[in-house]
Order: sequence, then C-alpha cells, then structure tokens
Amino acid sequence: MGKMGTEAPVSVDPTRLRLTNEQGTEGALVGVRCRDCGAYAFGHAVFCQACTSAVLEPVELTPSGTLYSYTVVWVPPPGWPGEVPYVLGQIELPEGPHVLAEVVGCRHEELAIGEAVELALQQLRPEGSDSDLVVYKWRPATDAGGEAQ
Repeated sequence: MGKMGTEAPVSVDPTRLRLTNEQGTEGALVGVRCRDCGAYAFGHAVFCQACTSAVLEPVELTPSGTLYSYTVVWVPPPGWPGEVPYVLGQIELPEGPHVLAEVVGCRHEELAIGEAVELALQQLRPEGSDSDLVVYKWRPATDAGGEAQ
C-alpha cells in the first residue's frame, strides 16, 4: 500500500478520544463515571479509583478545563513529531479528572496556572501510514469573539 491518504483519520487512543466526524476535526474526551460514588476518571477503567466499585458507566467529559500545572519539555521522547521545546500541561476538568497533553497556540512565557483552556484536535501522519492520526491537545480558551482569555 502506498501513501494514498484516502483512509479516514483515526483517534490516537479510542479509549480516551472518540472522533465525532469523519474528517477527524471534532471529537470528545471519554471516560467513566462511578454509579456508586459519582467519581469520574479519564479513559477506560475497570474499577473506581475513589471507592473501588466496578459499577462504571461511559461518559463524555467536558472539552475544557483549567491549567493545573505545566512544564516546558526541551528534550522530547524518541519519535516526538512536534516542535521543541513544547509545553506539557496538566489540565483539571470540571468533573475532576486531570488530563496530560501538549498545550498549543501560545508561548510558554504567556501561560498562567488557573488559565482556562479548551480541547484542540490535531492530525499528524505517522511515517509509513496511509491515514492521519488525531491527537488531543489543549489551547488557551477563547471567548465568543475569538480572543484568548
């Protein structure tokens, strides 16, 4: 198979990111909610991290949150496809879980703990692949006028 680019984009991890359109430009973070205690977790889980119940239901998580912490990565892991340095952010979702992912669309000098961020999907083409891979990232939140908050 050659690089035809005809395959539909796929999620980097369907247990954490569900694509909601064929173009791979829209998606939802997924997780679970404990039916016994109400705690949420990002991604797949077998039991509740809060109460150990196995009665979990799949849920979509809010596509925005708060920058809880971050670090600037100067030495990336092997195979890193993006620019260096980059910002790795720990985002706290309204439901409680924290999600680690790259923060894009800003300079790291401009970031502030407590800043509002929103989900940003990006596509990349792994070497030797016929389809794009959709990854979840974060960017500073914008208001209705399109300006960063």
